[in-house]
Amino acid sequence: MSGTGAGWSPSDRDAVLGRLRDPAVFPTGGDEHDEVLARVAWSTVVEPGDSDAGQLVARLGAGRSIRAVLDALDAGPLEVAEMLVGAGAGAGAGARGSTGSAVRSCDEDEIRERLVESAATALVPALARWRPRLLRLDVDAVLSAASAVGCALVVPGDQDWPAGIDDLGPHAPLVLWRRGAPCTAGRPAVAVVGSRANTVLGAEAAAEITSAAADAGCVVVSGGAHGIDAVAHRVAMAADAPTVAVLAGGVDQLYPAANTAMLHAVAEHGALLAECPPGTRPSRWRFLARNRLIAALATTTVIVEAGARSGALNTANHAGQLGRTVFAVPGPYSSSASVGCHRLIADRRAEIVVQPRDPAETAVRLWAGERIVAGAEVPIAGARTDPEVLRVVDALAARRPTPLDEVARRSGLSLADTTDALALAELQGLVRTGPGGWTTT
Repeated sequence: MSGTGAGWSPSDRDAVLGRLRDPAVFPTGGDEHDEVLARVAWSTVVEPGDSDAGQLVARLGAGRSIRAVLDALDAGPLEVAEMLVGAGAGAGAGARGSTGSAVRSCDEDEIRERLVESAATALVPALARWRPRLLRLDVDAVLSAASAVGCALVVPGDQDWPAGIDDLGPHAPLVLWRRGAPCTAGRPAVAVVGSRANTVLGAEAAAEITSAAADAGCVVVSGGAHGIDAVAHRVAMAADAPTVAVLAGGVDQLYPAANTAMLHAVAEHGALLAECPPGTRPSRWRFLARNRLIAALATTTVIVEAGARSGALNTANHAGQLGRTVFAVPGPYSSSASVGCHRLIADRRAEIVVQPRDPAETAVRLWAGERIVAGAEVPIAGARTDPEVLRVVDALAARRPTPLDEVARRSGLSLADTTDALALAELQGLVRTGPGGWTTT
């Protein structure tokens, strides 16, 4: 499985793997050690989000599945399919009572045969997709590149593996490569994403939302791109809040180049995360696949600005599919940068951001296990701007008391509505009542 790494011995490999792994969780040997190496191997073979690989690893384990697909390059997919069906059958599949007939046995054998045939057929395109990289599999080269950049290797089961990532199911990454400190565990996270060609209003909104998230103790997650992403990272760092940039390539491929200094700073203040091994160049497909990780890492996601075809809408879609709360910032109806946000709100796929603190407060409440009910107790208009309150106040004089029936006549309201409006106005300190009637304060 180690490939063609020149001059590498098992002890060399173990030493490098030890440097990449947390000493508290680094496997000293045996099956766990092999599973970590196998996950590294898988990460070099598949593209992000490959559900075929995810299901194989989930059902057979990383080591067993990578060995099986390597054998299948020559032998075909039948044996791998039989392993899959066997793993899915469970221990009770063959249990029969004393009255079990040969007919039942034949039926079960026929069903199993059909399942194997179906699984083998489904594996054919996957094996064809993986073959070019499997033939050049070189785990040692990946470990060497990771060691050179000084990143960490995180796998499921580690204490610093982000819990939200598991919600992606078979589309979850098999490993994560990290530059920086673990900062996603133990606290809520707010993803702030949007247009690369942001407006001034968009930058201001992103800054206010990020600042509120920092004040609430949230991790700020974004994609490290130009525009809204960069605003979010920079404001988080200025507020001394942890921030995570999820990259579309390897953690050594800092893109865009103009943001290199900022991304280095993010690694110092928080972390750079990637599922692709070091050396992997970012591509359009990987940017789209990267967005699912941003959505999974965050407790709530905010789309600040998004054009009709913005990649931020892809992040919103992933967040919605994961059951995360999505917010969108409204903008001028004439702004092309807000078309996507308005569509999300109109389609009820996102909540409107009324106050900059809304996404962070919702994230904190969700993280604490609080149930969020639609229609929070936020009045649309205060009593001071209630039209009926204004009408009764306008009907009063400052010094001469006005009787209730006269207030009703002047304001054009019923006696009941006038009484209610005057009570609200009194609570606001706008009016007072005396022996002769009502006056303004």
